[in-house]
Amino acid sequence: MDTLTPAERSERMSRVRSRDTKPELVVRHLVHRMGFRYRLHGRDLPGNPDLVFPSRGKIIFVHGCFWHRHGTCKNTRWPKSKLDFWRHKLEQNERRDKINKRRLSKLGWKVLVVWECQLSKIPVLTARLRAFLDTE
Repeated sequence: MDTLTPAERSERMSRVRSRDTKPELVVRHLVHRMGFRYRLHGRDLPGNPDLVFPSRGKIIFVHGCFWHRHGTCKNTRWPKSKLDFWRHKLEQNERRDKINKRRLSKLGWKVLVVWECQLSKIPVLTARLRAFLDTE
C-alpha cells in the first residue's frame, strides 16, 4: 500500500527529470574536463542519447539503475505499491533501451552506458570514459 496521498505522490513524481539529472551532470563534467566536446540529447537519434560525439561516432547514455533495471544492482528494486503498473513500465524501459542500442549500432554508432551506481568510483569511471572515447 502506498504511504503517500495521491497528491503527494503526484508532486514527488513530478520532480523526476529525464535530462540534466545529477548523474548526467557528473558524467558531462568529467568528459568536458578530459577535453572532449559533445552535443546533448540527440533528438534525431534513437533513444535521445545523453551525450553525442558526432566526430567520434560515439554515444553515452547515463542510466538510473532503478528506471533502467541495472541487473543485480542494489538500486534495482521493485516498488512496494502498484507493482503491476511499475513492472510493466520498468520492463518496457529495459526493452526500449535494448532496441535503441541495437538501432544505434546498426547506424554505425558505438554506445556506452554509464550506470548511476558507477558514479561512486570516479577514478574507475574516468578511466572507462577515456578508454571509450580515445579508441577508434
